[in-house]
Amino acid sequence: MKIVEVLVTPIAIPDVPLANTKGVHPSVFLRAIIQVKTDNGLVGLGEAYGAARTLTGLQRTAPTLEGLDPYNLRELRRRVEVALPEGGGVNAPTALADHKVVDVVYSAFEIALLDIRGKEVNRPLYDLLGGAVRKTIPFGGYLFYKFAKQDLTLGPDIMGEVMSPDTLVAQAKEFSAQYGFKSWKLKGGVLEPEQEVETLLKLREVFPHHQLRIDPMGAWTVPTALKVVKQLDGVLEYLEDPCKGMDAMAELSAQIDMPLATNLVVVEFEQIIEAVKKDAVQIVLSDHHYWRGATGAVHLGEICRAANLGVSMHSNSHLGISLAAMCHVAAATPNLTYDCDTHYPWSTKEIIKGGRPEFKDGTLQVPEGPGLGVELDEEALEQLHELYTIAMVKDRDDTDEMLKYIPDYVRKVPRW
Repeated sequence: MKIVEVLVTPIAIPDVPLANTKGVHPSVFLRAIIQVKTDNGLVGLGEAYGAARTLTGLQRTAPTLEGLDPYNLRELRRRVEVALPEGGGVNAPTALADHKVVDVVYSAFEIALLDIRGKEVNRPLYDLLGGAVRKTIPFGGYLFYKFAKQDLTLGPDIMGEVMSPDTLVAQAKEFSAQYGFKSWKLKGGVLEPEQEVETLLKLREVFPHHQLRIDPMGAWTVPTALKVVKQLDGVLEYLEDPCKGMDAMAELSAQIDMPLATNLVVVEFEQIIEAVKKDAVQIVLSDHHYWRGATGAVHLGEICRAANLGVSMHSNSHLGISLAAMCHVAAATPNLTYDCDTHYPWSTKEIIKGGRPEFKDGTLQVPEGPGLGVELDEEALEQLHELYTIAMVKDRDDTDEMLKYIPDYVRKVPRW
């Protein structure tokens, strides 16, 4: 079996102005849909970031994969590295962490190759990763402060403005009714720390049995984070990336008992060693998009188990192919000890047949078909590619987008 063609289709999906410490989400989020075709008629699917640097890397690598055996992941990695010798980062300048383009591109194609292999042997992808320890995957509701969407040309708004503790709690109530989430993650670093503490305390009142987390994305100094930890002692399950950088996280960690999680200071395997030596974090967020694919994400779990670190799962704005891959990785990661993050409720579109997967009691079932267990909806793909061509958004810049809502906004990390 050999690869005979690789298609990379950029798409745009309507987004809403979700706020974070570096700015606000643009009017659309970008993805790249991958189809890898073989000489025996199988087609493997993948879904990756769609911003400029990733898309260029995918497009440059795709032709070099012709003739590759889908079982040869070592050769896949070699070809990616040859096609992308600079190996630079993929994230926009406003991002707070970066990922190697070779890792992100390898990860995207690895998922498609595993999908092909699963289809050939008629087994779900999780079996190729060592087997499932769970088939019901728990997800946490991802809560955001947000602006009311100004321009509805490219898609609708969801929930209008949410810029206070009370409206954020109302958001959680709506998500609870729709999706049944049993835990909440708040994207912090947006309002004054006192208001975000108030938000979490009100969430605790309304949802006394839900696990709670907050991710300020490095918005707080160590003294500010210490103050927040004291106020939220016994309230939070863990605190994610409160401070910017490994050393600041280590300084905070040495003074508190609350677990610290990260997807900013540990994004490469080499950084795990430094984090353990400095005791900077106690939980690492996995993500198959940059932890070297599904095999790398499962390997991350094993390393974290050896290092006595917890494992959670990171999310970005995604569709059903990525969501299916998340579920398979979660199924095959024995020490996934926390509910997975997901942005999924914040979009309304889908590119897999059968429509949008349904959450029940905050969980999804792992797709049981061969490979990823999902099929591409070609009509939906065409529509979202058309939106990509008319949206005129080729990269993500949350800070520039924020100027549409706060004209005198100045990015500052840490801010408090």
